Amino acid sequence: MDPRPRMRRVAAPVAGAALLGACALYIAAVDPNQAGHYPLCPMKWATGLDCPGCGGLRATHSLMHGDLLGAMDHNLLAVLLLPLVVVWWVSTVRRRWSGEAKTVTESSVKRTRFLWITFGVVAVVFTIVRNLPFVPFLGSV
Repeated sequence: MDPRPRMRRVAAPVAGAALLGACALYIAAVDPNQAGHYPLCPMKWATGLDCPGCGGLRATHSLMHGDLLGAMDHNLLAVLLLPLVVVWWVSTVRRRWSGEAKTVTESSVKRTRFLWITFGVVAVVFTIVRNLPFVPFLGSV
């Protein structure tokens, strides 16, 4: 059982969500499709290739305006990962709210390592596939 007061236990994930919410509201208000508002992706600028995050701002803008298909067109990976991030956040807040101690076992370490490796492989494969000339629907534009 975590001895800290409940509000202190949930402060970090709630503050993080508030910050992300404020950023999403800004992106909703300032259209990334209009040139000059946001810096260019360094990888896109240097190589002309889309990184796994390219199109993320435009996807966020589309999602904030209720355009799921438009968001998927800008960055499919980001849209598909969003529900997983929300589930992780809710799980974290629920665990902290109830005061459950985070148990670190060998299997949880292996599971976490597997998830990070899987995410890395998916990001690399997504980056490669979205830059192939015969796969036009995964590009960031």
